[in-house]
Amino acid sequence: MTSTLTLFPQWDKIHKSFDPFTIGFDEVIDKIQSMHSEMAKGVPGYPPYNIKQVKENKYVIEMAVAGFAKSDIEVTLEGDKLVIKGNSKDNETDGSYIFKGIAGRNFERTFTLADKIEIKDAELANGMLKVWLENMVKAQDMVKKITIKEKDE
Repeated sequence: MTSTLTLFPQWDKIHKSFDPFTIGFDEVIDKIQSMHSEMAKGVPGYPPYNIKQVKENKYVIEMAVAGFAKSDIEVTLEGDKLVIKGNSKDNETDGSYIFKGIAGRNFERTFTLADKIEIKDAELANGMLKVWLENMVKAQDMVKKITIKEKDE
């Protein structure tokens, strides 16, 4: 059984809610969903991660990095990309393992962030790396009522 990552888990519900506003866009939206599904097949599965919304504008990326020390992990922001790299010093097999089931291989995961997403913090505890993000909603993004003045003629 293959599982694919999808941005549209409840596609039918979302699609129906857009119906009054998206006349003639069904084919475009279906193509976007199809492209996303195809690209998701090529996403590597190591290390596994979660993206959770913890509050209205706050998120956390949780990444399972068992066996990696804090000094083995690098978290950087490169333009609009959050890049998490793990360089394990234990990826050479020294021959003493009877069975090695815990992956200790190097990795790199990249997440594209929207302009308003800010990285707040990163922490490593019990083999879990947590990167805290916040959507910085600015006052100018809020709805503002503009008063209409009457012009004297």
